Amino acid sequence: MKTAKSFLQELRSNTAGNTLAMAGMALFPLAAMIGGGVDVSRIYLVQTRLQQACDAGALAGRRQMGSGNWTANGNAANTAANNMFKANFDTDAFGSYNGSSSFSENAGTVTGVASVKIDMAVMQMFGYGTKNVSVECDASMSIPNTDVMFVLDTTGSMNCPDTGTSYCSNNNNNEASNARIRGLRSAVKCFYETLAKRNSSEDCGSTPAAGSENTAHLRFGFMPYSTNVNVGKLLPNDYLADNWTYQSRKAVTRLENVIVDYTAGTPYLYGTNYYYDGNWSNTSTVDTHYNVRNSSACYDLQPEDYDDMSGSEGAKYNEYTWTSGDQQITRWYRDINGTRYDYSTSYNSGRDRCRIQRRTRDIVEQREYRQVNTPVYEQQQVFSHYDYEPVTFDVSGLKAGGSLWNNSIDLPVGNQGLDTGVRWDGCIEERQTVRTTNFSPIPTAAYDLNINLVPTIGDPATQWGPLLDEAVWDRYDSNGYRTTSTVSTSNDLRKYFSYTCASEARKLQRWDNPTDFDSYLDNLDAIGSTYHDIGLIWGARFLTPVGIFGSENAATETGGAIDRHLIFMTDGDTTTSSTQYTSYGVEWYDRRRTSSSSSPSDNDLETQVNSRFLAMCSAIKNQNITLWVVSFGNGVSSSSITNLQNCATSGKFYNASNSAELLNNFRSIASDISQLRLTN
Repeated sequence: MKTAKSFLQELRSNTAGNTLAMAGMALFPLAAMIGGGVDVSRIYLVQTRLQQACDAGALAGRRQMGSGNWTANGNAANTAANNMFKANFDTDAFGSYNGSSSFSENAGTVTGVASVKIDMAVMQMFGYGTKNVSVECDASMSIPNTDVMFVLDTTGSMNCPDTGTSYCSNNNNNEASNARIRGLRSAVKCFYETLAKRNSSEDCGSTPAAGSENTAHLRFGFMPYSTNVNVGKLLPNDYLADNWTYQSRKAVTRLENVIVDYTAGTPYLYGTNYYYDGNWSNTSTVDTHYNVRNSSACYDLQPEDYDDMSGSEGAKYNEYTWTSGDQQITRWYRDINGTRYDYSTSYNSGRDRCRIQRRTRDIVEQREYRQVNTPVYEQQQVFSHYDYEPVTFDVSGLKAGGSLWNNSIDLPVGNQGLDTGVRWDGCIEERQTVRTTNFSPIPTAAYDLNINLVPTIGDPATQWGPLLDEAVWDRYDSNGYRTTSTVSTSNDLRKYFSYTCASEARKLQRWDNPTDFDSYLDNLDAIGSTYHDIGLIWGARFLTPVGIFGSENAATETGGAIDRHLIFMTDGDTTTSSTQYTSYGVEWYDRRRTSSSSSPSDNDLETQVNSRFLAMCSAIKNQNITLWVVSFGNGVSSSSITNLQNCATSGKFYNASNSAELLNNFRSIASDISQLRLTN
């Protein structure tokens, strides 16, 4: 029989069956590893889904909030956030339960907290029962580096009511109580509130959230347009030509003998005139005679009346000069003061006495002198007549150095060619263009449509000219018909063309002070006709990252990229006239973009404006600029609507029939420009 000791020794040395024991012992840690992996995976999946739902809720709440308050419209933003969370998270997903979410807002940022419970499936046997899973999320409205250029129709029809279909041209140049221009001001101010998070003077329904002002690069510019655009005084002096040609007039002279002086003649006394100065003195006795036999003898003793003019001549006065024929006559007066002595007699027959009596009175002798001066002649050029024709003037006097400008210039267009002050509002004439109706592609020589071409100093084809209406004249023949031929006459011809200059544009700039933004819009005037092309051309020039303001527009101050948006708003069709003074001159006479051999019709001009407008739309979109187009009111024809739709970037066309819809359109554009982002 084996002893216990020997059995154990044998057992120790025998390894048969050890694997099974070892496998059994490893089962518990293996179960923990596998179970832990399963439960951790469930936790990860639940947490991921929970985070996604929280993010979606925060985004939905922030979007619903927009530029208003978190509690506006019955806590609509909070409701939207929780509804979005519930739509994106199933509370029993992967065995989770007791799901909850809450959202709040501070300084424009929506913060969410979501939590859920999940029971462990395997890890319960190791003492792990229930796991609480929670996440946080933030969402804020972020505006990328953005430049926005407003190209706004400020033509006369913007004074008209924003509703109704009756014809209205300009409402007698008075804003109606519900004028379209007022609706436009409101819409742009609310756009500013939405994008810049600053409170304008407009009641936009809610106040931007406090502290949510955008800190990114955000600039706004304005290009009001009608018949013309007012941009000249925003440009450097070198961008305008020193000489420019106008439909004007010049004085023509002829050589004549001209009196240049007079040789003084000898003064002579022409005549005298006496007049009394004051009253007679009292009569007094100056002599007495006796033994005078009768009154006749007494009378014979009376001295003669006389004037004592022994004084000196006074100063010259009332000098006056005139011409008679070629002679010059000068007249003047001098006075001498004197005394008149007046005698009378008194006879007493009883005593044969004769008394001699006298009284005195001051008298003035007025002496008229004259002098005849003979002329001195010299041959000179004198005014003959005007030649009404295109005239090139030196307009460099408007330049005050750098980007400073004078408001007027003296030009020889006054009476008989004299220099006279001609004002400049700031509107410009366009540079070189091409007569064509085909702008696909834009002709190389059409510099007016090249929004990136920087002027070459000294090359007027690439520069602009000041629009000077006071230097421009119509001309017409003896029958009263317009003509492009030179008209020679000494008469001042009437001006039959019309002229308007839009409110001054504004370059892209930060508008951190809402009062300045409001003030600019409140002072926009609605006047003039509808030339869509010139507004769009200059709106693009002010926005493009290359060209005349390339150094300012290419990048942010820190070199960052910029999103660029041009918002074009109009309330009507193209409206032209050959008798208007436009950016291309007086169309009937200058014919810079229509046939030079015939007068342009309104249809010719409208075709030109519309064709150039559409060409500019394509050029802008090719610059990677988002082009938003808004049609406002009921006065836009179906063909114009089509042009406006084709102009806009795809999906960026809006049509507003009244001011309320216009405001909503601008808000929608602002919201699209803004971008929602998660901050955590």
